[in-house]
Amino acid sequence: MRVIGFSGWSGAGKTTLLVKLIPLLKARGLSVSTLKHAHHAFDIDRPGKDSFEHRSAGAREVLVASSQRWALMHELDGPEPSLAELVGRMSPVDLLLIEGFKRQEHVKIEVHRAANGKPLIHGEDETIRALVSDLAAPPAGLPHAHLDDMARVTELVLELAQPLEETLARLKPPC
Repeated sequence: MRVIGFSGWSGAGKTTLLVKLIPLLKARGLSVSTLKHAHHAFDIDRPGKDSFEHRSAGAREVLVASSQRWALMHELDGPEPSLAELVGRMSPVDLLLIEGFKRQEHVKIEVHRAANGKPLIHGEDETIRALVSDLAAPPAGLPHAHLDDMARVTELVLELAQPLEETLARLKPPC
């Protein structure tokens, strides 16, 4: 399994980019999974559904399964799990795409949209190895793809994705 992250400010287009990228990677015969960070409380369940009622009643985990998919919801009593812990919960695939977790130490591609008016992150983060943006003059020395050049984005992902073991070694604090 290989891993690559995508970081950038909210509204930069990370999710839009991944939604375009995943089918291109799958067309190359790769199995792909994603791991997304949410900065706020979120819920994939709805009031009135049995699984919601189970969680509301105090179940620590609720697994919902059908012939099409399954989902496991785990309620937290303590701190947010580390990225290394979350990656360790993922089933093996050819490529794991991580959205968010911009302060973590995994190899990342920055997604930047000029209209956001936010500064580039790469100058403060040595783990950013490429930039995908709509900038007319991207910074020199950093591999770049335009937000609409999905062929180039795909090349960057395949070139920069790191083996799982290297990613986990970066994420774990030294002993």
